[in-house]
Amino acid sequence: MRTEPVQQRSAERITLLLDAAAALIDDTGIDGVTTSAVAKRSRSSVGVVYRYFPNIQSLLRALAARNMERYLERVWEGVENSPPEAWSSFDSTLDAFIEMTRNEPGFRALRFGDVIDQRFLSPELSNNAMLARAFAEQVGRTYGFQPDDELVFHLEVAIEIASGLLTRAFQLDKNGDARFIEATRELCGTYLRTHIPLPRT
Repeated sequence: MRTEPVQQRSAERITLLLDAAAALIDDTGIDGVTTSAVAKRSRSSVGVVYRYFPNIQSLLRALAARNMERYLERVWEGVENSPPEAWSSFDSTLDAFIEMTRNEPGFRALRFGDVIDQRFLSPELSNNAMLARAFAEQVGRTYGFQPDDELVFHLEVAIEIASGLLTRAFQLDKNGDARFIEATRELCGTYLRTHIPLPRT
């Protein structure tokens, strides 16, 4: 039998630990994610957990980063399949967040880590600022121009609006209150189209 490369085994082990942490968040909340609980849930030893994550904060940070990576993958897929009208990909971008909140283990409580620290992913930028920059880069690639600070600012404003409303939408309803979801769609869509007019692709 061929032995799996060490790097591949490490990646699989990290995935297993992150999956265990996400499941624990759904079952017991973020406070229930402890080193011993993650070890037990993943059928690992506490030593294995510490080998990859020196503390729970670093594990949750890695899970938040994975959440953002998976979300952006869904966003880019929606952008590629959107019609040419300006901001036509906004609905799919919002729907990707809603779908992950409903179905991605641990996402509803942790998201991108902002519930723990507004600068959970980077010490220099807020989590939403990082997301705004990622969106700005994609808009620039799609429409063939260099994003500027004005574009980033308006995207961040829209993200902050959406973040607040969607937090409320899923606060009491795991499927999301439809009224708050549609208010998010209307308010953010109108804001983006008003402040960032884009041509057809």
